[in-house]
Amino acid sequence: MSSSGAASNAGASSADKRKKESILELAKYLEKDIRVKFIGGRECSGTLKGYDPLLNLVLDNVTEYLRDPDDPYKLTEDTRPLGLVVCRGTGIVLICPQEGMESISNPFIPQE
Repeated sequence: MSSSGAASNAGASSADKRKKESILELAKYLEKDIRVKFIGGRECSGTLKGYDPLLNLVLDNVTEYLRDPDDPYKLTEDTRPLGLVVCRGTGIVLICPQEGMESISNPFIPQE
């Protein structure tokens, strides 16, 4: 294949590429409180100030929820204020709005 043929194919493939659309509509959560869970189990909540197509988030007034050192699946009542945080999209597992969220008892623990 000649170099001119390779150049014309490269131009065609870049023209065929479409702009990637985000799966989530984060625009409706701007300036609202959200909760974010990360790979490894860390959780935090804060006000969404910005985001990009890779789901990198900028959160303000962030509070981290600390886990029990003996049981990593259990959250404690302890929190830690973090302030302004940039959350890397590749480490995010879950994003949910704080509004309308409430704590319920564990349905998997047998009731006595």
